[in-house]
Amino acid sequence: MDPQASILIIEDDPTIAEGLVAALKHERFEVRHFDTAEAGLLALRESPADLIVSDIMLPGMDGLAFLRQVKQEFSGLPIIMLTAKTEEIDRVMGLEMGADDYVTKPFSSRELIARIKARLRDRPEDTRTPDSFKFGNVQVDLRRRRLYKDGEELSLTTHEAGTLGYLIAHRGRDVSRDELLENVWGYKSAITTRTVDNQILKLRKKIEPVPSEPRHILTVHGTGYRFEV
Repeated sequence: MDPQASILIIEDDPTIAEGLVAALKHERFEVRHFDTAEAGLLALRESPADLIVSDIMLPGMDGLAFLRQVKQEFSGLPIIMLTAKTEEIDRVMGLEMGADDYVTKPFSSRELIARIKARLRDRPEDTRTPDSFKFGNVQVDLRRRRLYKDGEELSLTTHEAGTLGYLIAHRGRDVSRDELLENVWGYKSAITTRTVDNQILKLRKKIEPVPSEPRHILTVHGTGYRFEV
C-alpha cells in the first residue's frame, strides 16, 4: 500500500472528523476533509482521491446520493460508508449501490484504518494509474487533470483524464471499447461505442502532434485502442 495514498473524508460531525483526520495523518495518509457532499464532489473533480470515507447522514446531499454520483463519475474508486444507523436496510442499500464497506458508529479509528488499508491493498497493482506521466512532448498530471504540451497548459475533463489514465495504465495492451465504458464510465454494457470514439478524438487533438496520424493512442481495428509511448 502506498503510504501517501489520498483519503477524502466527508463527515459533518467535527469531533469525529477531527479524530479521524488525526489518526489517518498519523498513518502517513494524505487527508482532505469536507463537511458536505457537495464540497467533496467539487474537490474530487479537481483532484481525485484513492479512497473515500463518507457519512450517510449529511446536510444537503446525503451520503447515498453522494455514493451514487461518485460511482457514476469515478468508477472503481473505493468508498467506505459511515453511519449511526443500525437498521439492516441502510447497510443493504449502501452496499447494493456500490459501497465497498460499511462501518457503524461508534467505531474505533484502528478498525477503520485497518479496513482502509485492506481496500487499498485490494487494488490490482497493474491497473493503478500513475499520478503523472510523460511521453513525447506531453506531460500529464492526471490527479489534477492537467496536460502540458509544448509549454501550453490544457485542462482535461473527468472522462478524458479517466480514459487517458486507463490507457496509460494498460499501455502496450489492446483495450476494447466495452472495457473503457465499464472501467471509465461505469457502464456494464455498451450503450454506444461512439461515446468512447468521440472521447478518443478529443484526446488525440490534445496530445497528438498530428491528430489524424496518431502516434500514442492507436486504433486497433475491430477491438478498440492501444496506448504506445
